[in-house]
Amino acid sequence: MAGLTQSNLTSLKKIYSGKVRDLYEIDDRRMLMIATDRLSAFDVILNEPIPDKGKILTAISNFWFAKLAHVCPNHLTGEAPESVVAAADLPQVEGRAVVAKRLRPVPVEAIVRGYLAGSGWKEYRQHGTVCGIALPAGLCEADRLPEPIFTPSTKAAVGDHDENISFDELAGRIGGELAAQVRETAIALYRAASEFAAERGIILADTKFEFGIDEDGKLTLMDEALTPDSSRFWPADQYRPGSSPPSYDKQFVRDWLETTGWNKQPPAPTLPDEVAEKTAAKYREALEKLTA
Repeated sequence: MAGLTQSNLTSLKKIYSGKVRDLYEIDDRRMLMIATDRLSAFDVILNEPIPDKGKILTAISNFWFAKLAHVCPNHLTGEAPESVVAAADLPQVEGRAVVAKRLRPVPVEAIVRGYLAGSGWKEYRQHGTVCGIALPAGLCEADRLPEPIFTPSTKAAVGDHDENISFDELAGRIGGELAAQVRETAIALYRAASEFAAERGIILADTKFEFGIDEDGKLTLMDEALTPDSSRFWPADQYRPGSSPPSYDKQFVRDWLETTGWNKQPPAPTLPDEVAEKTAAKYREALEKLTA
């Protein structure tokens, strides 16, 4: 199946490969970030690509970075990725790369939940909490929460699992002032994005952000923003509390994987072409609905 599973630029030095993105050094202040077509599910990278996924993710992220720049600065420099690589590398860059500032990463997945879904719903059924945060009794699956909640997790290395941590634990790791700033900024970004998405007939159930600190000490949004990889999007016209709505994200792949009996350890099962193609269609639909 066509797709870029691994970039291999000749004109820049690779400095890191994540679950989806490959990073290349430009100089001490800038790097090139390439979104591949890799898909990570349950913290395991699947062998099969999702066609054009990296290009779709890049388009969605760039849209949100521009839309939310008034809430939080982001890592984009505004330079064309094509301007920093050799001609031979252009096919790996066009439409799927950005030139980004090199930041000091804040080691946390800044997750904001506005609806009761996924692992949060499972925990709520058992304990009446989500990531240890007590919620009102009597909520149903997919119910809107009274207020968005901030549920941070660790930023794990590739192949490891992220772990939920409390706000107090986060504050102990990165300092109380920065932890509070991350929480407030993440919730503000979620509120602004969810209001905009609602105008497009989309519910933003939850999302995760990543932040870094720039050379002036400013908290800066980085990596990606509000993509189907990092967010749970539901079509508003199919939303019914009490059941899990269909989604414009990789939940389609997760649901298929759950039927295979896989133990969620590498290697992942082989993804059928049909599942990959349907997932790509969901990603494209999210892009079209959000940016139309």
